Amino acid sequence: MTNMQLRIIKSSITGSHVQKLMAFITIMLASALIACMLNITLKIGDEIAGELRSYGSNILVLPRGESLSIEIEGKNFTPLKSQNFLPEDKLHKIKEIFWRNNIVAFAPFLQADVNSSKGEKFKFVGTYFDKNLQIKDEPEFKTGVKTLYGFWGINGEWPKDDSLDEILVGDALAKSKNFKVGDELVLNSRKLKIVGILNGASDEANKFVGSLKLAQIFANRPGEFSKAEVSAMTIPENDLSLKARRNVDDLDSAEYDLWYCSAYVSSIAFQIEEDFAGVSAKPSLQVSEAESNIVKKIQSLMGIVSIIALIVSAIGITSLMTSEIYRRKKEIGLLKALGASNLEIYSLFATESLVVAFFAGIVGTIFGYGLSYLVAFAIFSHGIGFAWIVIPISIAFALLISVIGSLSPMRSLTKLLPAEVLYERK
Repeated sequence: MTNMQLRIIKSSITGSHVQKLMAFITIMLASALIACMLNITLKIGDEIAGELRSYGSNILVLPRGESLSIEIEGKNFTPLKSQNFLPEDKLHKIKEIFWRNNIVAFAPFLQADVNSSKGEKFKFVGTYFDKNLQIKDEPEFKTGVKTLYGFWGINGEWPKDDSLDEILVGDALAKSKNFKVGDELVLNSRKLKIVGILNGASDEANKFVGSLKLAQIFANRPGEFSKAEVSAMTIPENDLSLKARRNVDDLDSAEYDLWYCSAYVSSIAFQIEEDFAGVSAKPSLQVSEAESNIVKKIQSLMGIVSIIALIVSAIGITSLMTSEIYRRKKEIGLLKALGASNLEIYSLFATESLVVAFFAGIVGTIFGYGLSYLVAFAIFSHGIGFAWIVIPISIAFALLISVIGSLSPMRSLTKLLPAEVLYERK
């Protein structure tokens, strides 16, 4: 590009303030919208997964014999009765798989039947509340129902882990039996104190809840538990994970490696089974499918909004470019009279438009990131990170708007004859 062409471009950009400002604003707003939508789309999966994780587990770990049980007329029949419990000292293996950083929390459970001093029968559930487990390379890992079930509420205090005299009572049971915080009662000849009333736990609403160690004493199962619930950060299901869910053996070596090294709920469950002998890890498919459907619908919505933004902004640029060409028709005629080809004139106008679009794309990206932060804060009460891939895509989107919006007006350049525009002939 010659110095003369550079001077013409600079003069045009700095001279026609209104048209260039309007084009800048149009492309900037479109770029801001696409940057906002794209950043939310790329980050929404992790945020939704995090939100769903606060509502409980998505993997259930059972003894292998228990996973083979069948239900007939409301009664469970388990062929391998001797394998219905798992060793507590092997729980750490859940956090030591390949996807260890994706394991948010887990908790073991053991249920026992207990009798009060009045002869009443109750269900007692033992678990971890906020227990510090010795995990390889992660000595400060704490886990339990406080993290696993973030929606559980307590009127009072949580019992201490491994406590043998502190318990919770479900809200429904507390209401029916008029139990209150601070009450003392005797279960299986053991004196216990109610330190809190448990709210929001539908399965435990009519039960007592205490430490796993206390439940092991009541059930006469020292060092054992009956199931564990695991909350893991996963990615949405797709065709590969669905194929693996039907039968892992159907995957070829490349598909297997990709599936195994991807954080699908099925691959994480599979790895738990590999490392924790004697267990069956069953993914909660309802949770993972709901997560996948939500993410896909949001991504589709973002895509539709982006296409609409492209079309509307391109129409706006077309109108502005048409007005600009009409305003500068004498300049175009003079360039043609001096021997400039249509291609050279195209290049001048296209360069002007792309320069404006480039800077508008940068400003729009910054503005769009701020907008995505506000949207995320309104939804999740905290901001989301910034995906760096948004920057080149948003700038490319801005340049694409400029190119599409300039196509139709540029065609009119060929119809301008120097004699007609210079002498105002029609």
